Amino acid sequence: MAEFFEKPLKQCVGCQCMSQLFCLLNPQELQLVDANKINVNFRAGETIKKQGTFMTHVLSINSGLAKLYLEGIEGRSAILRIVKPTSFIGGPGIYFDQRHHFTITALRDASVCFINLQVFKDILRMNQAFAEEFLKDFSRDVLTVYNRLIYLTQKQMPGRMADAIIYLHDEIFQQLKFPMILSRFELSELSAMSRESAVKVLRDFQKDGLLRISDHEMEILDLDALRTISRIG
Repeated sequence: MAEFFEKPLKQCVGCQCMSQLFCLLNPQELQLVDANKINVNFRAGETIKKQGTFMTHVLSINSGLAKLYLEGIEGRSAILRIVKPTSFIGGPGIYFDQRHHFTITALRDASVCFINLQVFKDILRMNQAFAEEFLKDFSRDVLTVYNRLIYLTQKQMPGRMADAIIYLHDEIFQQLKFPMILSRFELSELSAMSRESAVKVLRDFQKDGLLRISDHEMEILDLDALRTISRIG
């Protein structure tokens, strides 16, 4: 069960786990954030935010890893991205309908700061540089979704799975051997295919000498070949 703290574990000023976005705030604004946030610890597998619920806070991931995904019909989901420390998470609901339009679930034990939404919006109005950087950050996230949509609709299954594995290498771990933070079912959600199809493609990748997979670890044996599969789709 998530652990709540009545007071933040750390002050925002000088915090090494703080999103780079907040480096644009002056000390007074950081103190305002500090007075209007709460820190929550989540265990792996726990839901941090649920799609469809009211948005009362924005989030800053201090430690751990989480998956951000859309819940679809018949229990199927689409993973949009993996959230790393020191990521900031807002979303279109901030100015649209004050609802969360995706679910966030911890993949590893995670520490998250919840910042009062109204205080956050007040700071956006007060600090132009902060507001501009927030819009840039939000725009990058939107473009990432657009690009993933193109990849998932125009590539065959091997290309989509190659994209997913390259994403884990390039954006999350930056190394050829890394923990299996995603189950095979979650890899299918990241690559927009059925679990059965994902297992088959992964088995083919292993047979062709591209990957080595165990219950706890994945090792990329031929990154160049995966990039070629991704490129040709």
